[in-house]
Amino acid sequence: MTTARGLLPWLGVLALVMLLSALRMRPLATAVSLAWLAWCVWTWVRPTRRPPG
Repeated sequence: MTTARGLLPWLGVLALVMLLSALRMRPLATAVSLAWLAWCVWTWVRPTRRPPG
């Protein structure tokens, strides 16, 4: 079930973007998509935290 838990945020954002797009709020849907993309890239490229010492 770990895979399903990992997919929930992705599916939630996808559903939100589709809902906003259907409600003719495409600029907001675009902003949500870009923010999600930026967060994903940041979590992928951010420097790893080194333990003190």
